[in-house]
Amino acid sequence: MEFWNYTLNVEVLIRVSVLVFVGIPLLGLIRKWVRTFVSEKYSPHYAMLFSKIVFYVGFIMVVVLVLHEFGFSLGPLLGAAGILGIGISFASQTSLSNIISGFFLIGEKPFQVGDIVKVNDIVGVVMSIDTLSVKIRVFDNHLVRIPNETMLKSPVTNFTRFPIRRASIKVSVAYKEDLDRVRKVLTDIVDDNPYALQEPAAAIHFDSFNNSSVDLNLRVWSQKDDFISMLTSINLEIKKRFDAFGIEIPFPHVTVYTGDVTKPFPIAMQEERIADTDKLPPKKD
Repeated sequence: MEFWNYTLNVEVLIRVSVLVFVGIPLLGLIRKWVRTFVSEKYSPHYAMLFSKIVFYVGFIMVVVLVLHEFGFSLGPLLGAAGILGIGISFASQTSLSNIISGFFLIGEKPFQVGDIVKVNDIVGVVMSIDTLSVKIRVFDNHLVRIPNETMLKSPVTNFTRFPIRRASIKVSVAYKEDLDRVRKVLTDIVDDNPYALQEPAAAIHFDSFNNSSVDLNLRVWSQKDDFISMLTSINLEIKKRFDAFGIEIPFPHVTVYTGDVTKPFPIAMQEERIADTDKLPPKKD
C-alpha cells in the first residue's frame, strides 16, 4: 500500500511554507476575531468554545493540506485513523463522558467564565470551560481543574449569577442591652454604608437566646461586585459603634448571680495565714 509518491522540489517547499508560516498565524487572528465577535452577542464561555473549535478545525485542515503537498495518500491514512479512533474511544470512556458532560454544562449554563462558584469545598472564579474540564482559580491564587463529569454530578453554588447578593450577619449582644436601641444603631449603620442597597431594604430579625447573649440576624443587600466591601465595612462599623455607645458584645463566660439582683456576686481573695509550727501547742497523747 502506497502512502506517498512525490518528488521534493522548490515549489512544494514554498507551498508548505506558506501553509505553515502564514496559515497558522492567520488561524490565530481568526480565533481572536471569532472570540471577540461571539463575546459581544453571547456569554464569554461560548466565545471561548467557538474560537477553539474554529482554531482546531483550521489546524487540522492545514495539517491535511501539508500532508497532501508531500504526496500522502489520505484515503488509507484516514481509514487507519478511524480504526485507531474507535480503539481510543473504547479506552477513554472517562474522557468521552467529560466531553458529553461539557456539552450539557454549556447548554444548561449554570455558570459562565468570571463567575464565583462553590463546588464541594472549592470556592473560586471560573477561568475557563473546556472540552474535558472546568478550571477554577481559588482565592489563594491556585488553579483547580475539575472534570466536567464531576461538575455535572456535584452541587454547584453560583454566588454571582444574579446582580445583587444578601449578607446575613450574626450580631450578639448582652442580655442587659435594650434591643430597640441595638436595632436603631444597626439601622443607622446600614443607612450610612455606601455599599448597602436601600432596596431591597435591610432587615433585622431575632435569632436565638444563647447561653451568654441575645443573637440577632442583620440581613443586608449589595451589588455583587461590592459584596466583600459591604460585609467588611459593616462588621467594622458595628464594633466601632457598639464600643462608642457602650453596647456589650459578650463572649462565653460563667457569672454567679445572687438570685434576683443582676450584679455579680462580689468575691475577694484573702491571704492565708500560716501559723508558726513552733508556737503550736504540743500534741496530747
